[in-house]
Amino acid sequence: MSSSIQAVVFDMDGVLFDSERISRQVWIQAGAEYNVSDVEEAELCVIGRSFADTCQFLKERYGEDFPAVEFRTRCSVLFHEYTDAHGMPLMPLACETLQYLYDRHIPLALASSTRRVVVDKELAAADFTKFFSVTVCGDEVSHSKPEPDIYLEACKKLGFAPGNCIAIEDSPNGIRSAYNAGMKPVMIPDQVQPDETIKPLLYKCCTSLAELKDFL
Repeated sequence: MSSSIQAVVFDMDGVLFDSERISRQVWIQAGAEYNVSDVEEAELCVIGRSFADTCQFLKERYGEDFPAVEFRTRCSVLFHEYTDAHGMPLMPLACETLQYLYDRHIPLALASSTRRVVVDKELAAADFTKFFSVTVCGDEVSHSKPEPDIYLEACKKLGFAPGNCIAIEDSPNGIRSAYNAGMKPVMIPDQVQPDETIKPLLYKCCTSLAELKDFL
């Protein structure tokens, strides 16, 4: 690992957990219930955003009269009904990658826009809690991704300068957040590929978690 890299901060959904596909499915289901025609496009826009910021986006997109909180809550209910029934699938090599970094004594943090109660539950279920010395959640910062708040807080709690920390992300909102925080953003695309506005922000772009071993 480069001497300039002192810690690694992971996003959760779409990086460690294969949750974005489930999210997409439940948004489509809720979209049908609420007669939202372009729900798939809207869902892609909010990947990485917190519950509150997603609701704000929905009101901006569909009007102040749109029941954004009700809709987003319905998506959450459908999501957890699915994962309670089927479990939360992991991304390929998620456990192996965390174990590899942990065994090398690389400080690890999690910066997820998901709410604390959900993050703690999902990390515990996957037996991932032990890997992270720091976790920061979407309901613990003023503004979620793409604002830098969550990553700045993670670096602060780790005790390292953002410029010496890698951020592992799957979404454009997450990449912007890490870049705005002054970190080294690494993108492992899941539902959204990097476009020409995102590529210049990247420290690295990988096809899977397996490639992290090439430079960490």
